[in-house]
Amino acid sequence: MKPNTFHLVSLGCAKNTVDSTTMGNLLARQGYSFEEDPRKAEVIIVNTCGFIKPAREEAIETINDLAKHKSKKQLLVAAGCMAEKFSDELKSHCKKIDALLGTRSINQIGQIIDDLKSGTSRLSVSNRFDMDRLSQFALQGNSAYLKIADGCSRRCAFCAIPGIKGDWHSRPVEEILRDASVLDEQGVQELILIAQDTTAYGIDRGEKDALPGLLEKIEKAAPNIPWIRILYAFPGFVSEHLIDLMASDNHILPYLDIPLQHASPAVLKRMLRPDNMDSVRKTLEYMRQRMPEMAIRSTFITGFPGETEEDFTTLYQFVESMEFDRVGVFPYYSEKGTPSAAYEDDVPEEVKTERQEQIYLLQQEISHDVNMRFVGKTMDVLIEGIQDDGMLIGRTYRDAPEIDGLVFVSGDAPIGGIVPVRINGVVGDYDLLGSVL
Repeated sequence: MKPNTFHLVSLGCAKNTVDSTTMGNLLARQGYSFEEDPRKAEVIIVNTCGFIKPAREEAIETINDLAKHKSKKQLLVAAGCMAEKFSDELKSHCKKIDALLGTRSINQIGQIIDDLKSGTSRLSVSNRFDMDRLSQFALQGNSAYLKIADGCSRRCAFCAIPGIKGDWHSRPVEEILRDASVLDEQGVQELILIAQDTTAYGIDRGEKDALPGLLEKIEKAAPNIPWIRILYAFPGFVSEHLIDLMASDNHILPYLDIPLQHASPAVLKRMLRPDNMDSVRKTLEYMRQRMPEMAIRSTFITGFPGETEEDFTTLYQFVESMEFDRVGVFPYYSEKGTPSAAYEDDVPEEVKTERQEQIYLLQQEISHDVNMRFVGKTMDVLIEGIQDDGMLIGRTYRDAPEIDGLVFVSGDAPIGGIVPVRINGVVGDYDLLGSVL
């Protein structure tokens, strides 16, 4: 075991990746260094996801796999969402955990390790939100995730996030701009703004539609970053002001991830979600009117309690008619502590997964057809790597990291550069094939 070293595993979403980076940076300031081999690290940290049951199962499995080889002198810390909300479950299933660290107090990571070294137990979770003044970004190649807010004050029936993360907490503008400026100086090519709901930025301070103003300030603080991407917008809060800014600004990508969750008003009402689908359609139409090249991604849930065949048909036809660029589909999971946990989980599991598969198959065809429209066109591609066969790998503005498609490119181009690529074909349903011009 190497003293003053840590090994960190980050599970779940990009927001967790940012928190993991923050913990790593804090430990580095305290004199710790990252150790690739968990068996040699003095401290092992697993930043968990607790959003749904499969994520919690993955966290428990990961922790116990690492614990198999843990020596008596090593320290094992479970951090993040599952530690925040499901600490009893972690303590029950992972007996070798030495400390728990919730999402609201990750700045305490150094103090927790000091306490453990002095023999003080840290198996209780602090609920104190104390994240201001910390840098909250994570680099991924030449892209970076920048967190602009945390928590959520909405109470969607199926969602455990408010109980895990707490209410909205928008980061101060000056701290976001400080992080953006640092990333600009580091030569980042793509800045990805993330929050549980980016369109709610500032609402906890009484500000309305504050995201467009924040974007304008970020551009001034980071003028050399060519791509700015927005993730996780809430239906009904994508304002005309935001759309018009995106349409008129070359740095803000014409891409938006809007998790709609369903299309049946009856199901949306039970979900405690906006159920005015006419408004949703008008917003999508306005986006495409202002930006014909607009890429839209959405997410849906199948098998929510009370979902009938008619409800599902409404969802299927909506996805068919909207022709989204990308769609994620998840079967409903009943989560303890959420409003929907009081509902009867009356849709059989096999029906949930069958409906999920039907949407996936439909979307595969749609995504393929949409991709075909780009064949013969020239698109800017951010080059991210190279395969053993010499083919370059990159992404267009239509592709957020990890969740969307790729472009396989022949020719020469620098890794980390944005270059013009002629699109020559479609690979599978979601990826493109091109050549450097």
